[in-house]
Amino acid sequence: MAGTLIVIGGGQAAVSLIAKLRDLGDTRPITLVSEETVPPYQRPPLSKKYLLGEIDLARLLIRPERWYEDHDVTLRLGVRVERIDRAAGCVNLSNGESLTYESLALTTGSTPRRLPLAIGGDLAGVFTVRSLEDVDAMVRDFAPGRSVLVVGGGYIGLEAAAVAAKLGLRVTVLEMADRILQRVAAPATSDFFRALHQDNGVEIRESTALETLIGEQGRVTGARLATGEVIEVDFVVVGIGILPNDGLAEASGLAVDDGILVDAACRTSDPAIVAAGDCARFPLNGGLGRLESVQNAVDQGEAAAESLTGAAIDYRPAPWFWSDQFDVKLQIAGLNTGFETTVTRPGKREGGLSVWYYRGAELLAVDAMNDGATYMIASRLLKAGASPTPEQVADPGLDLKTLLAR
Repeated sequence: MAGTLIVIGGGQAAVSLIAKLRDLGDTRPITLVSEETVPPYQRPPLSKKYLLGEIDLARLLIRPERWYEDHDVTLRLGVRVERIDRAAGCVNLSNGESLTYESLALTTGSTPRRLPLAIGGDLAGVFTVRSLEDVDAMVRDFAPGRSVLVVGGGYIGLEAAAVAAKLGLRVTVLEMADRILQRVAAPATSDFFRALHQDNGVEIRESTALETLIGEQGRVTGARLATGEVIEVDFVVVGIGILPNDGLAEASGLAVDDGILVDAACRTSDPAIVAAGDCARFPLNGGLGRLESVQNAVDQGEAAAESLTGAAIDYRPAPWFWSDQFDVKLQIAGLNTGFETTVTRPGKREGGLSVWYYRGAELLAVDAMNDGATYMIASRLLKAGASPTPEQVADPGLDLKTLLAR
């Protein structure tokens, strides 16, 4: 039997890795160490259904707590790994303990970018959306009639804005780029969600930078924009991206570069250590990249488990993402990095739309808004490496299902 495995991090990648090991018949002792005080839980619902009060903590948990006991997994919650001593094969915890390992899995996730302290990032009432603690801290502010400033027009910011608007708050979204979703989506998708938010009373301010937050007695009360305009706010939600948690790995001497560097089989520069999830940077589309998604956490966690059993396989992701805003479900198949052109296609349902991304004649990805049927077809096409022509996709009279038989 292999020796003890320590898994650092309490997210989706950690649970996926452990579950896969047990499915493969691996019986080694496993200890999961997490700074959070609750067992691993789903993060995507935090900015949606959990914030709305539609689901509770029990339904957020990836596995019930009993599952870990049943699968011989020791949970060490509410403690932090301070140091990895690779030479001694142990980790030092924040409570003074040391745990020995034969194998180590780093599923340390990521941390939200925060506003600089110099512009008021440390004021009370300034929140990020990443953890259960984050959302629990802000939920009381989501009260009808209050004013919220959302800094950042990416998916996290827009999801928080949608929840706030549904709860009756006055919402302003501030995006310094030319358009919302500029980093992750084509103009057609940006246009769709801008109109959606504006129709629901959200004020979208694009090409507008935040100069500084204004506070009284240590709490935010307003924001001064780069234009000189000052707006009053009751609280602020910051959604300006994330940073991989690779500091622990770097301090231990592992290779890092915007994430923990791993090979195609999720192995780090130390053969006894694997990494998976938001924190890992791996071979992707001819270069190196990270994927910040549930799909990547699940599938890469499973690939890392294969490596730990000695049956290493190359991880080749089939990316998918989703976002829920108001009554719209966005489903994304593929990865649009490097796209050159797009084609838009109306959905069968009223208000549905899909955006197809191409590099030359190659289909890269599809955004489907309230168009689940198109998303499913696009997913199958992408997995098969099939690329319908832009002209075919643009033809509203073409039944997309016929593309699957070609």
